[in-house]
Amino acid sequence: MEELPRTGIGEKGRLIATITLLLVVGFVGTSLFAFFSARNSVRASIERDSLPSAADYVYSSLQKALVEPIFVSSMMANDTFLHDWATRGERDPEEVIAYLSEIRNRYAAFTTFFVSEGSSRYYQADGVLKSVSPGEPRDEWYYRVRGMADPYEINLDRDMAHGDALTIFINYRVLDRSGAFLGVAGVGISIDSMNGLIETLGREHDTAAYFVDGAGRIVSGAPYGTSIEPASAGAAATVAGDAALRATAEAAMAAGGGSFRYRRPSGERLLYVRYLPELGWYLFVEGTESSSMAEARRALWLSLAAFAFIMVAVIALVAVTIDRYQSRLERTASYDQLTGALNRMSFAVLCDHAVKESRRSGSPLSVAIFDVDDFKRVNDRHGHAAGDKALRLVVAGGQSGLRLCDPLCRWGGEEFVALLASCDEAGAVIAAEKFRSSAASLCAAEGPSPVTLSAGVATLKPDETFYALVGRADEALLSAKQAGKDRIEAARA
Repeated sequence: MEELPRTGIGEKGRLIATITLLLVVGFVGTSLFAFFSARNSVRASIERDSLPSAADYVYSSLQKALVEPIFVSSMMANDTFLHDWATRGERDPEEVIAYLSEIRNRYAAFTTFFVSEGSSRYYQADGVLKSVSPGEPRDEWYYRVRGMADPYEINLDRDMAHGDALTIFINYRVLDRSGAFLGVAGVGISIDSMNGLIETLGREHDTAAYFVDGAGRIVSGAPYGTSIEPASAGAAATVAGDAALRATAEAAMAAGGGSFRYRRPSGERLLYVRYLPELGWYLFVEGTESSSMAEARRALWLSLAAFAFIMVAVIALVAVTIDRYQSRLERTASYDQLTGALNRMSFAVLCDHAVKESRRSGSPLSVAIFDVDDFKRVNDRHGHAAGDKALRLVVAGGQSGLRLCDPLCRWGGEEFVALLASCDEAGAVIAAEKFRSSAASLCAAEGPSPVTLSAGVATLKPDETFYALVGRADEALLSAKQAGKDRIEAARA
């Protein structure tokens, strides 16, 4: 028998798409929410703990590095040898040169110096460097220290004795017992010595640290992931010259430090800035959450992969389940539950199509209507269960006498209608006879009681409706009943 076209009950495709969308939105949304929450937590931890801790490490290390130079400078400024040598008129320069050389070697200083107020000479461990002068810009530091009230200052400047290497100088005022100003003594620390702190910080904390002076020069180190050369290498590197960093650095320095964020083409940077009052510099410590978030990203991709696998399995299971239940629903909606024949609703769809096709092609179309003779007697004598079985046997036996393309409908009660496409009246009578005899034979062999069938056949006329065609076949069935039953009658022309 011809298979009914699928009706799309339940709209399986749309339902599966909706379920898929809900699963994707729900799971991916939850995963991304968890990931971004973790990222925000990591960022907050880096800004609140990691970067300030790294800054504290650098700052404390820097303070330790300055303690000894300040102590040595203080010792030099209060050394009676230096006082006596200066007050005696600096008669033997070799004496102070040897003194400065001994201190440099003993304390492993980068440079040691003494500038005399009396002679304006600049002594250092390798000899007399120059004479200072108020009109020389590079000697401005000396006259600033001479006039200040504090006993010393820490100053960043270039050391002429060592090829203008950028040096941190401890400039200590030298006063005699009466408080008279004798000059300035002190030691110098190479800025390159700070690179060890920066490298250690990078290895242990996955951060970058760099020092910026009050003028915005990058004194040592470089921003995270850049190749900017510090001022100690001779380049005029400044935060103002870094387009990505400029605005954030200026805001940080104006605020005196704090936590900030800025963006480079390679990603966002987390920045912590601390002011160093001893040097008048700013310590910039920055990093990213990349390394801290690597595990979270890996977990996100693994969870998404697992979800994709589970989702495919779930959708496949849902599709199979929906298809199975849809098929059941479609069969329930299209077929008579007792006999398995088509019901009138689904049969009408096929009949409408068959009538249109017959008129289009000009091929004949016939129907045969069958009725079980004296069916009430079967129910009364053997019970309704036996009657139901008889109807099932009528359908099973009758269909074996029809073509596979001939739909059969339970028209009502014990009446059945067969749609016979491309079949004229003579052919319809032959088909009806095969149905009648096959049904009767099966009922006799397996049924609770032998049954007979009467049938009426009719062939579609031009401009005739399907129900008019069935009506004529029903009239032929009535004639068969009146003629003694167990026979077939054709409708009158």
